[in-house]
Amino acid sequence: MISTTLAGTCLCNASRLWKLPAVCPSIRANTSAGRRRIAANSNGVDAPTVEECEEKDPNKDEMNPIPLASTSSPIDKDLKKVVQKTAATFAPRASTATKNPAVPGTTLYTVFEVQGYASMFLGGVLSFNLIFPSNEPDIWRLMGMWSIWMFTIPSLRARDCSKNEKEALNYLFLLIPLLNVLLPFFWKSFAVVWSADTVAFFLMYAWKLGWVKKTE
Repeated sequence: MISTTLAGTCLCNASRLWKLPAVCPSIRANTSAGRRRIAANSNGVDAPTVEECEEKDPNKDEMNPIPLASTSSPIDKDLKKVVQKTAATFAPRASTATKNPAVPGTTLYTVFEVQGYASMFLGGVLSFNLIFPSNEPDIWRLMGMWSIWMFTIPSLRARDCSKNEKEALNYLFLLIPLLNVLLPFFWKSFAVVWSADTVAFFLMYAWKLGWVKKTE
């Protein structure tokens, strides 16, 4: 009995030293439970299930005590807070604090989604001077250039969408005005500005919704 206890203790110490999975039995020779287990083994009766020496934390790696859960950097967290607060302040939102009825699967959700992408398409047609053609800059082409910011983003944001999609729309609500103001200094074209807004829109969605990872 003493030799068994010493062997179990050595195995426990070795497993802790090399950070191996706990494989040694929990032998307590100085307790009545340990003596009963040893007596049961000697009589040919199956002993209870062997206990592990140590309990492993599921959030920690065996060779690395640092938790596996990834944490965002402080800069990223601060940026998200600023974007969310700014978009919540200036972006259109419901006038009451009631629950958003435009949940996935409802008619209202579909209406907002179709309205958002239809306004994006119509804005492109106006920006490329295909409807109400004119040789001079006019209000129609200007509205087409701003259609994604004025109609598409508010329509999609009015739905009860996921957290990642809402975050992407918040970023776009602040990014697109910068593109629409700065790009004309380098290239005065309604079509180019609308195209840049569209590219920024889908790149932001691909980043926040993980389209690239899902494709891989």
